[in-house]
Amino acid sequence: MSSSPRVLIGHGTENDFVVLPDPDGEVWAGDRLDATMVRRLCERRAGLGGDGVLRLVRSAHVPDAADVLGEDLARCEWFMDHRNADGSYAEMCGNGIRLFLHALVAEGQVERAACTDGLLVGTRGGPRRVGAGADGGYWVDMGPARTFGEGSAELDGRTFEGVAVSMGNPHLACLTDVPVEQLDLTGAPAFDATLFPEGVNVELVNVLEPGVHVRLRVSERGVGETRSCGTGACAAAYAALRAEGVIEGTVVVDVPGGRLQVQVTPGTTVLSGPAVLVSAGELCPEWLRG
Repeated sequence: MSSSPRVLIGHGTENDFVVLPDPDGEVWAGDRLDATMVRRLCERRAGLGGDGVLRLVRSAHVPDAADVLGEDLARCEWFMDHRNADGSYAEMCGNGIRLFLHALVAEGQVERAACTDGLLVGTRGGPRRVGAGADGGYWVDMGPARTFGEGSAELDGRTFEGVAVSMGNPHLACLTDVPVEQLDLTGAPAFDATLFPEGVNVELVNVLEPGVHVRLRVSERGVGETRSCGTGACAAAYAALRAEGVIEGTVVVDVPGGRLQVQVTPGTTVLSGPAVLVSAGELCPEWLRG
């Protein structure tokens, strides 16, 4: 490992990440970016602080890329090596992948003008096309939302019924009349481990205008409450449309960290929103030795 690896800090609607430029897989090769290092990086007092870590790396240098991408490996030059704040691997993140492309542009690895039609990026949830929007933000084709049952979450002394939605990662989207800003999300919601054996992201959703506008708070597995969740916004939009008996539409999703837009069609889901880099620097040798 370099004595002073470069590091970026950024966010998408305040869902924040430590970003590690490592295009040739030399800086964080092998087990150097292990769960302990991820937790240290994401620690908000003794580390840099973040909801997760994104490594900017070419797919050829990610050992499990071939397994998760299959025949799409050759089409995905870049791979979003994403870890949750607790060190676990994450399949997909809608806010993270927008920031991933923004960081690639800022690092001079790709030209923003060449990304209007999208760049195919590998993730552990499969390939995803992410592109630059005319408004300065970014969009990502998240793939279709898929339901796989119904369940409930226990939170703040209440039971919230919801629909299980896969966006490449598992969600429980719960529409509720309880104002979400009043809920205590300091503790993780209880859920059905049989339905969600690998854990679940739980969305608490207020419908502000049926099929058009919702407000969301989310507790993410391996992290806790975050200011935003891209895949969660997609699951919430899908659930809101489903409740109206429709299978397509565009939903504005307000999260504590800002605003996202989700376009749902029978074939796919497109998430749009901002991505911001906050700072760039180096990790100090004394911290790395700690």
